[in-house]
Order: sequence, then C-alpha cells, then structure tokens
Amino acid sequence: MSTDTRQGGQNQQPTGTKGPTRNTGPTGTVPTAVQRGPARLAGMLWLVWRQHRAAFLTLIAVTAVAVGLMAYLRADLMGFLASENTSAPTPDQTDSFESHAQRMWSVGEYLGYLPLLIGVFIGAPLFAGDLETGTARLVTAQSVSRTRWIVTKLALTGVVVAALTALLSAVFGWWWRPVSHRDTMSFTSGTFFDNTGIVPVALALLAFSVGAAAGLVLRRTLVSMVATLGIVAALQVVWSRFRLDLGTILTAESRGTAGQELPDPKLPSGAVETGEGTGFLTGSGERLDWMTCLSETEDTARTACLQAKDIVGLWKDYLPISQMPTMQYLGAAIILTLTAALTTCILLRGRKQPL
Repeated sequence: MSTDTRQGGQNQQPTGTKGPTRNTGPTGTVPTAVQRGPARLAGMLWLVWRQHRAAFLTLIAVTAVAVGLMAYLRADLMGFLASENTSAPTPDQTDSFESHAQRMWSVGEYLGYLPLLIGVFIGAPLFAGDLETGTARLVTAQSVSRTRWIVTKLALTGVVVAALTALLSAVFGWWWRPVSHRDTMSFTSGTFFDNTGIVPVALALLAFSVGAAAGLVLRRTLVSMVATLGIVAALQVVWSRFRLDLGTILTAESRGTAGQELPDPKLPSGAVETGEGTGFLTGSGERLDWMTCLSETEDTARTACLQAKDIVGLWKDYLPISQMPTMQYLGAAIILTLTAALTTCILLRGRKQPL
C-alpha cells in the first residue's frame, strides 16, 4: 500500500460517525459566552462606599423610618380634614387639629437638626478619618490621584446626602401643604420654610461641605466634628435672621371714618404679618405707627387725638405665601453658591497640602 493511501486512511472518519460539532459565527469564529450580572460599585466608588457604609446605611434607615412616620401621620391628618366641619368647628375639632399641628411641629423641629448632624457625623470624618489613619497616603500612593480621591468622596457622599434630604423634604411638604394656609402653620417659620422645597437640600450640602473642609484642614476627626458643630450652628442662626429678607413685603390697608372704630386690614389666606403690628393711616396716605396717641389714657382724649391727626384707616405689612417658592429658590441659590465656593477651596487645598 502506498504512503498516500495510508495517510488518506488515517485522515478519514468512519462512515456513519460524527465528531463533536461547534457553533461558529458568520466568520467561522467561536463566540465567547458573556455572563452579565448586576452592576456593582468598583474602584474608588467601592472604596468610599465601604469606608462610610455604616454612616450611609444609618442615614438611609433613619430616612426610611421618617418617611413611613410622616406618611402615616399625613393619612391621619387627611382623615381628620375629611370629617372636619369647617363652617362651624366644634371645640373638640379645634383641639384635635391642634394635636395634629403639634405633631407636625415636633417632626419639623427634629428634621431641622438634620443638616447639623450631616455636617458633624458625615462631613467631618470624610477626609479627617483618612488623614488621621494614613489611608489617604496609602490610596494616593497607588494609581489614584489626589483630585480623583477628593472628587469621588465628595461626589458619592454628596449624592447620597442630597437624595435622602430631597426625599424627606418632599414627604414633609406633602404632609404640610393641605394645612399650610392655617394661622398656626406660618410658612415663614423655620420648621416649614427650612424643611420643604429645595432649602433643606441646600442647607444639608452646605453643612456637609463645612464638615469636609474642617476635616481636611484640621486632620483630626474629633476636633473636626467639634469645629463643624460650632460653625454650622452659627450659620443656621445667621440664616434664620436673614430668611425673611428674601421676600418682598406688601401692605394691606383698610379705611373707615375718622372718629369711629376702624376695620382691621384683611390679609390673604396663608399670609404672615411682619413688622411691629397694625399702624394708622391718615387721609393723605401717611403711615403712622401703632403708638400714635397712645399717651392719651382716656378714650375721649384718644379719639380726639386721632381725629386731629386725620386718622382714617389702618395698615399692616405682610408676606404672602405665594412668595414662598421664590424666597426658597433665592435662598437656596445663595447657599449653594457658598457650597460651591467651599468645595472649590477643598479641591485646591487637597491637591497641595501634604498628606
């Protein structure tokens, strides 16, 4: 038998048998199996999450409990409002509403501490912990730049803080809105103004950035927390005094007959009286304060004094509730501008200071 015949016999497969087959693509290549799983954090995002996981999960848990509580209390409030006889409220109904209002005020006061707690327990340890333990030097000694380290920690933590604060703000506003026009629910109060809309998000981010900056500069966690506590508390005091200046004060007037009892000016629903109270209005339109003719102790003498000054009406300064969104957006813009400036300082200092 020739050599060619023997080789051919070796290369042939027996008739009726099949070798293993493989699926090939159009080009004859074998496709590689791709396993897809849920997306997970990786790299610096994973590291930041692991470092601050306890704080993040605590904040998430507190938010979940608060949202559930406010949703329950709102349902209770709406049930009361549905059964309330607004045309002739009974004393029992009045007392019942006061209990609902007191719950809302209490929850709002607790929410008001949230920016301070975020600054102290989340912002201050953000960089101070890494600097104090040497983790910052270890991370940046590998393939991670200082800028990436700073930006990742600020961004991930800031997103968590903003998202959870926005959720709390939305739910608290949803609870308060059905009774926002009632006299005891003044929108200018910090309980409602600072805990609804965009304002609480801005305040939380400012407190967070203050804490982060303190940690980066002081490099010690406990010292940074104490410093953040004092700075954020001072900022909240300044904000509470500045808040009402964001609105445009309007004036309500009423006119009557000189020498007779003058009607009280009527304010729009939900409006809040500002200033020192009701003043007097003369026939020429001049505004006199409420102490006019107050030195006259007898009614006849006081009436004669008012007639002599040509008092024909009363006036009141007020802020309408319709200005609340504008005031909140303006205030939030100022706060977020300060936050952005502080964040820029953190980036610049973090890139230069020794670790």
